[in-house]
Amino acid sequence: MTDVTPFHIAIPVHNLAECRSFYRDVLGCAEGRSSNHWVDFNLFGHQLVIHYKEKEGSEDLHHNAVDGKQVPVPHYGVVLPWDRFWKFSELLQEKKVPFVIEPYIRFEGEVGEQATMFFLDPAGNALEFKSFKDIQQLFAK
Repeated sequence: MTDVTPFHIAIPVHNLAECRSFYRDVLGCAEGRSSNHWVDFNLFGHQLVIHYKEKEGSEDLHHNAVDGKQVPVPHYGVVLPWDRFWKFSELLQEKKVPFVIEPYIRFEGEVGEQATMFFLDPAGNALEFKSFKDIQQLFAK
C-alpha cells in the first residue's frame, strides 16, 4: 500500500465537552479548529470532526456477528502498525476505557488475520482500531 491519503469523517455527539475531552485527553488526538458546535481532531493523521447534535431518544447500535463476536455497526477507526496497536490498546486499558470487544486476534491463521478492538466514545459512537502483521492482508480474499 502506497500513497495513502488522510480520510475525513464527521460524527454526531450529544455532549461536545465530554467528547472533546475523550478524543483529546483519552485517545490523545491533537485538537484543531473548533466552534461552539464542532471540533476538529487529528486521529492518527486523519481528520475527525465531532459535531454537536441533540440526543434523540434511544439510538441503539446494530450488531453483526463476525468471528463469533457481536460487532457494532456503524463504526469507524484506523488501521495502525502492529506495535502501535498494542501500545494504544495498553493506553486505553490504563485509562479504563471499557471495551465492547477487547483486543484480540481475529481470523487467527486465516486470510485477513488481524488484531482488533472495539469501544464507544461518550456519545455512543463505535470505534474499531485494527492492525495486520502483514498489511498486504488488509484487502486479501
